[in-house]
Amino acid sequence: MKKYILVLALLFGISGCFVNERGISNRFYDDCHEYYDASGTYHKDCPKNWVDIKMTP
Repeated sequence: MKKYILVLALLFGISGCFVNERGISNRFYDDCHEYYDASGTYHKDCPKNWVDIKMTP
């Protein structure tokens, strides 16, 4: 049983799966594109994560 858990942990560790500020993704940094439009409204477009983690209650 220990061998199976170790193999799963190893595969999960080297699979390119990262925990960033917004959740679990294949990118270490969350590549959000932040910009203001012509009317001065702030926008933040972030690519989708595999699992989103809510940080606010």
